[in-house]
Amino acid sequence: MKPIQALPWATFGWGLLAALMLASCSRQPKAVHFFPTGRPRLLSEWHVVLREAARLDVNAGVVPYDLNTPLFSDYAHKFRTIWMPPGRSAKYTEGQSFDFPVGTIVSKTFYYPRAGVGAQVSRTYDQSRDFAGRGLDLANVRLIETRLLVHRQDGWEALPYVWNAEQSDAELARTGDEVPLDLVASDNTHETFTYVVPNENQCAGCHVADVKAKLILPIGLKARHLNRDYPYPSGAQNQLTYLQKLGYLTGLPALSDVPRNANWRDSSQPLDARARAYLDVNCAHCHSATGPADTTGLTFEAVSAADRHLGVCKPPVAAGRGTGNHIYDILPGHPEDSILPFHMSSHEPGVMMPEQGRSTVHQEGLALIRDWIAAMPGQCGV
Repeated sequence: MKPIQALPWATFGWGLLAALMLASCSRQPKAVHFFPTGRPRLLSEWHVVLREAARLDVNAGVVPYDLNTPLFSDYAHKFRTIWMPPGRSAKYTEGQSFDFPVGTIVSKTFYYPRAGVGAQVSRTYDQSRDFAGRGLDLANVRLIETRLLVHRQDGWEALPYVWNAEQSDAELARTGDEVPLDLVASDNTHETFTYVVPNENQCAGCHVADVKAKLILPIGLKARHLNRDYPYPSGAQNQLTYLQKLGYLTGLPALSDVPRNANWRDSSQPLDARARAYLDVNCAHCHSATGPADTTGLTFEAVSAADRHLGVCKPPVAAGRGTGNHIYDILPGHPEDSILPFHMSSHEPGVMMPEQGRSTVHQEGLALIRDWIAAMPGQCGV
């Protein structure tokens, strides 16, 4: 029997090495892991968003989305995603959050464009340098927190995760956290503040759609917020149509019949529509007929009538320092005498609105609401 002749490395070793390298490059990440119970310590255990080299990417089946008018959170930018179990889909509803199946995971990553070293971050609406492919470019942005909203058998549960200094992973912060930041504007002015990561109860509190039933629902995943295009890798498409094509959404009517909120920053759209969209996403999750602030008599949903329920010529339910000594929530033509912008311009606990979710004043949003009230016709009776 002849001895086996050793093959030269050039014909075997390099081929094996190349095969191993190719296998390594093509290795797929672990599938999204839905935890029906418990609170995993690390965000990476869910496999929803993935730290890949210098990028925060999304896993297979995880779909990014955006809103026509987003909630203000201390000028933070947000990267939103949704994932549903294979073969499951959400059911379309016109006015409320879609009916999502058990197993759904919604993520929202809060981040800022970098403005220098350490705590310096940019105060800007420009997102042109935020993304690298489908995910975030970590050379240009600083991750702060990622909030998960997971639909378990007993309902939705909120889990806040805070990113570490190395930006390699985020750790569960059930009691919240505080992150000192320095906002740097385009004119190089600085505003130092403390970014507050809400605790689990505060996260859930903002998502209470029915305070009596203790029903928690997503805020942004409504038709009127989602009816817009998104720049997917395959090209820009309407988000609702895209979700339908993926099998993530059923019952979608013709887009001409789907409500759409305005983009609050788009000055080509009517002032009233922009202001109502801003109040809808920032205030209506509390100020609705069934929300935590139902006793105020204010309903800020974009579809609500423009009457006393919106605050027009409506006296406040409670007097005191929270009113700023003003008589009406909204006094047409007079933002300086209206309670609504007074709340928005305050940092003081017990006065500021929203009560949580911000440590800074949204100057551009405040200006929009002031302009809207100033343009209102009519007057209030004595």
